Order: sequence, then C-alpha cells, then structure tokens
Amino acid sequence: MSVLRHSTAHRSLTLLALGTLAAAPVVALPSTAWAQTAPERVLLSPTDDLATSQHVTWRTEGLDEGSHLEVIPVRGAYATTSVSAEHTGGTAGHQYYRATLTDLEPDTEYRYRVVPGEGAAGRWQSFTTADSEAVPFDFLYFGDIQNDITRGAAPVVRSALEASPDAELAVHAGDLIDHANNDSQWGEWYDAFGARTTGSINHVAAPGNHEYASNALSGHWALQFPGAGNGPQEGVDLAETVYSTDYQGVRFINLSSNYRDADVDDVDAWLELQNDWLVDTLEDNPNEWTVVTFHHPLFSNSPGRDNAPLREAWLDTLEEYDVDLVLQGHDHSYSRGNLVENRTEDPDAHTGPVYVVAVTGPKMYQATDQNWTSNGAEARVQVTDTQTFQSVSVDGSALEYVSTTADGAVVDAFTIDKDEDGKLVTDQY
Repeated sequence: MSVLRHSTAHRSLTLLALGTLAAAPVVALPSTAWAQTAPERVLLSPTDDLATSQHVTWRTEGLDEGSHLEVIPVRGAYATTSVSAEHTGGTAGHQYYRATLTDLEPDTEYRYRVVPGEGAAGRWQSFTTADSEAVPFDFLYFGDIQNDITRGAAPVVRSALEASPDAELAVHAGDLIDHANNDSQWGEWYDAFGARTTGSINHVAAPGNHEYASNALSGHWALQFPGAGNGPQEGVDLAETVYSTDYQGVRFINLSSNYRDADVDDVDAWLELQNDWLVDTLEDNPNEWTVVTFHHPLFSNSPGRDNAPLREAWLDTLEEYDVDLVLQGHDHSYSRGNLVENRTEDPDAHTGPVYVVAVTGPKMYQATDQNWTSNGAEARVQVTDTQTFQSVSVDGSALEYVSTTADGAVVDAFTIDKDEDGKLVTDQY
C-alpha cells in the first residue's frame, strides 16, 4: 500500500401507487422457506421519499400474472395487505417485477414477501421506513465493486456490513459489475450483499461506464434500479440514473457522468441538462446535508485521465451550493480532497465540499495528484492498492466519515461540523 498525504493530521416521474396499508385485526404470518421456484434478487431501491414509499424489485423464472407483495407492519393491529406488481421486462431468461408501496407510515418496520402468481412465495423480509425528522443514521459508500466479486470484493462488502450493522442505505458510485449484461456477475453482486441486505436496506446506485455496452445502459439496470422518478424528463437513460431521494435530513442526489458511454449526440447539452436539474434540486433542498454521487471523478487519480467536461459542467454548482460530500469511483484507488481556495489557517481543516474517489473491488490502478493540483484542488489523502468501504454517520449538525479496509485498518477519516458560523471539515487521520 502506498500513501500520499498532504495533511499533517494523524488521525427521487410520479410514483406508481400500487397499494396502501389499512387497519384491521392482527393476523398470523406464515413462515415460508425458500424453494427452487421462489422469487430471487429481491432489492429495495429508493423513491423520492423513503419515509412514505418504497420500490421493491425482483425476478422469477417465468411470467407470473398476479405476482404481488404481501405487506404488514411489524407492530400494530393490521392485516396483511396485497400490493400488485408490475411486470417490467425480462433479461437473461428471467422476468422482472416492481411493486411500489405508497402511503407508508414514517419510522415504521414492515414485513413483506413476494408472492408469484404461481409457484413458491419468497421468504418474509423486513425494512423500516425513514423517519420524517432528521434522526441520526448511518450509511455505507462503495466505490467500484466490479471485478472478481465473489473472491475479491465480497469480503470487503461483508466486512462493511459487519462493521456497520445498522447502516440504513448503501450508496454505490458505479461499476457494480464488469460486463453490463453479464447475468452471472449481477448474481455475484447480489450474493456479495446477501438476500437479507438487498431486501432490507435501500441501494442508491449511480451507473458507471461498465454498466454500458455499445452505448446502451445495461438491460439489467432499470429492471433493478428504476430510479426515484424525479430527475430530468429528457435525455438518454436519465429517468433511471438521475434522481434524488431524501432520508432523515440528507438529500442524496445521483448524476450520470457517462458522457463517453451513453448514446449522447451533444455532450455539453446533456451535462447542462443535468446541471440545470441539479441547481433546481439544490435550491429546493430542505435538508441539512447533501450527498452527490456519480462515477467519473472531477479530479482524477489515474495518470493521464481528465474529465474536464464534468468539471466544467458541475464543479461551480457543487461549490456554489456547498454540497457536503461528492462520492465517486472509476479510478481504482482512493483519494479525498478539496479546492485549494477552501483551505483554512488550520492545515488540518477546510471549508466547502469534500471530493472522494474510492474502490471496493480488487482491480487497482496507480495514482497521482497531478489532475487535482492542475485544476485548483488538493488531495489530502491518496492511497493505492487498497480496497475500502466507507462508513458515514449523520447526527444533527455533525457528520463522521471513516474509510476502512476489510481487515479493519483505517485509511482515512474526517468530520464535518456545522454551526452558525458555517461549515468546517476536519481531518481525523
């Protein structure tokens, strides 16, 4: 592991309303074991308001008319409610479905299971809706999982889940797999997290270049990650890849940085369309915190790489609205930094947004801070040959961030504190 440090510190379209929950006498929940024909790849993905609604997607081997969810709050006098599913398409010999739960109660645990029209039902799982207030919570951030998932990336993912068992979201900065339409690689990704995790916490995923093949977004993407439906209503693939979702005082925003891979005629116009939407989304943000995720870094680690069109389109907006975290991937190394103009008199602190690049899988590249320094930024921490996961805790006006390896070694840590005087980012590593 090589390390370069420049710090002296040590340390969410209109939702498809498919069903609601109504009060009724308590009923017993039958237990259902897995069967070979049971639904698989059950996944939670965000709507625009996770306090009151939830997307659930899954697939089966055949086309099942009447496929639905059975849903019941864990506590309270309620009956099991049936919520109809929409057949959204098929790929790799399987059929995909989506149910959108609406009119949910905030901060409420629900049990649910998938019931095909024919065949064995899935097992009961549970999720908890977001609180309507800014209640403290944790989330995880993963860079490119991508390669050798079962042997190389999965141990890091499982270490993350063990280290942060109460994490309520998983944020993915693209390149979840290596080949866009390789069904077995998608299967490895699901297996890395496990069925209880994919079906119990929301996965906020931005696509990377490896989610594209022949300038087309993976046929698996929209079937698994339908998007919150509140992004730009024009542009290639943007409905499923650009959106925002609010969670307990944090606005999570996904952008698509794939200007080289999507079928885009006018790159500048495509990026500007997203920027216009980003400005509107940031201006109309009632939350204390903002996290923006996309794949290609504004400041590249890898020698010779430069994503100038992204920097020109989005950097000024991210700085003007003082976004808190900008989470990225692609370069297969780790770095964290800021604009030089945001330095303070304390060499271990700065103001403004934090820009992070991370990698979870075992594929590694060399790193240099040249693209950072050439564009008015500094990499406070830069690490190569190191797989990481990132744990983030949000508590009122304080945020704590820790980047960790599978064996528990801390690679980077910082805090962000806000008060009447503004915001301060302080190195803790």
